[in-house]
Amino acid sequence: MTHTARIAVIGAGAWGTALAMQAARAGADVSLWARNPATMSAGRVMPRLPGFALPPTITVTSELPRQADLILLACPMQHLRATAAMVPACAPLIACCKGIERETGLMPLQVLTGLFPHSVLGVLSGPNFAHEIAAGLPAAAVLASPDRAQARRLADLLTTAAFRLYASDDPTGVQLGGAAKNVVAIAAGAAMGAKLGENARAALMTRGIAELARLSHALGGRPETLSGLAGVGDLLLTCTGQASRNYRLGLAIGQGTPAPQAAQALEGVAEGMATAPALYQLAQRHDVSTPVIATVTGLLAGTIDMAEASRRLLARPVGHEFA
Repeated sequence: MTHTARIAVIGAGAWGTALAMQAARAGADVSLWARNPATMSAGRVMPRLPGFALPPTITVTSELPRQADLILLACPMQHLRATAAMVPACAPLIACCKGIERETGLMPLQVLTGLFPHSVLGVLSGPNFAHEIAAGLPAAAVLASPDRAQARRLADLLTTAAFRLYASDDPTGVQLGGAAKNVVAIAAGAAMGAKLGENARAALMTRGIAELARLSHALGGRPETLSGLAGVGDLLLTCTGQASRNYRLGLAIGQGTPAPQAAQALEGVAEGMATAPALYQLAQRHDVSTPVIATVTGLLAGTIDMAEASRRLLARPVGHEFA
């Protein structure tokens, strides 16, 4: 008799709800943890992802899982530590958030390792907008864990024909790709908001990948990871898709709106706001040059304006591309 996987999703925002729907599509019995399940409408629609009714195999609950085959932590990065600390270590835990913890400079898997030193851990990342995953449109992502065989086994629990989930044993590269793309997306949006043109956006995206490659190498990540779904793939989507909150934040900043007001106008969290300064500090600790990340950090802090941001990036010596 085939065992039906039990998957718990912690976090009923847009991404958590979409992941719960994907897990149900993969044949699992799913529990979706929400602080207040009563916010679900009579039509079984979660408020953060309107327009998509939950299938009957998803149970919305405020009870944390006591038994599961997989736990997906789908909360914002800055809430990961507090959220994970509530969860019993009863199954492999997968961080489904992107970014760097502001206070510590730690990546998602590092936070989880500190809390669950003896658990199977992983991270899920890739070019995925929640509403498209909920709709069942074709997509791909990466599930990374230090043990490749373990990563493949866990990825199989969520994989379907329309959602291709690849396995990786390079969590460092996957996590850096997921964090940095939000920061570069702010830069890309700012360039478009300031009417610097498509060429400028493409150049910022490419040089952002170069910065990410340098930082990943310094931290022990592999360069090929950055050419994959968690690197170039996620960067392309986040820097060009209008559904990207980080891109829209940059767009508003480029049009002259101060960062705090631009962020307040968004629906949901633009992770790049907290990630940019944390990523810049991480790069400084490892003596890695990251001018795009540094410039976005200045824009968000209000220490430079758009004119100064453009001047700083354009005034840099060009040198050799891959030096």
